[in-house]
Amino acid sequence: MDRRTEIRDFLTTRRARVTPEQAGLRPSPLGGARRVPGLRREEVAQLAGVSVPYYTRLERGDARGATDAVLDAIARVLLLDDAERAHLFDLVRAANATAAEARTPRHPARRTLRPELWNMLEAMNGVPAYVRNARLDLLAGNALARALFAPVFDSPARPANSARFTFLDPAAAEFYPDWDAVADQNVATLRAEAGRNPYDKALSDLIGELSTRGDTFRQRWARHEVRRHRAGAKRLHHPLVGELTFTYETMELTADDGLFLVVCGVAPGSRDADALDLLAGWTSPRPTNEAPTRRT
Repeated sequence: MDRRTEIRDFLTTRRARVTPEQAGLRPSPLGGARRVPGLRREEVAQLAGVSVPYYTRLERGDARGATDAVLDAIARVLLLDDAERAHLFDLVRAANATAAEARTPRHPARRTLRPELWNMLEAMNGVPAYVRNARLDLLAGNALARALFAPVFDSPARPANSARFTFLDPAAAEFYPDWDAVADQNVATLRAEAGRNPYDKALSDLIGELSTRGDTFRQRWARHEVRRHRAGAKRLHHPLVGELTFTYETMELTADDGLFLVVCGVAPGSRDADALDLLAGWTSPRPTNEAPTRRT
């Protein structure tokens, strides 16, 4: 992905969604229709305390000399949330990276999961738990997670990946009753990771695969939405136990850069808990049916 284009498209899409009223600007006494949606470049520059030529150059993708203070001011004017602000900083960092930095991946390559992670998943046999990487590959799961997300783990769209399943497997539309929300979440997560780790070839290949195999992903990707989906609720229509809703918490594994532990839960005594108990009765106590040799 071209870094200058990424900065340009991100800033222009964010600027287009902020109204003058939201930015605290008074209506022009001359009235009349505005020619652009959202703020004008000169308005962003004025509110951020920079010159119009400087902001114009930055919005065109030339991030040379962009300081943290300037980026913070622009983020404030454009009403960026924490994830969007971090994404802007990531894009500028990547655009200004030296050749040596560009060749260094943000997340070190790792061929296997540590045995301690497999033991931890095996011990967590009362709740669905799995490990994923930042590009949404499902690397390992305990028996209950593999039962809950069986359509994803067993999907012919390989390797097992949440976004690949959502966009390429026809079963996804039935498995996710709220498919649009899940699709948006996956795209926003991948978009944020592309900003953090733009030289990850596997990530670029995944984005290219999803973009070329249908318009749905490509249209969402063009919106430049970024989010941090670390906790929330999700609804599934499981092929064995029907519809159930669970909450999830995503925790970054500090000893394994780029890996995340996702733990799912349901309300005690609920129908969702009954469905999960039913699944648990059908599962093996083993964490997976594969040796721990998955690539990350």
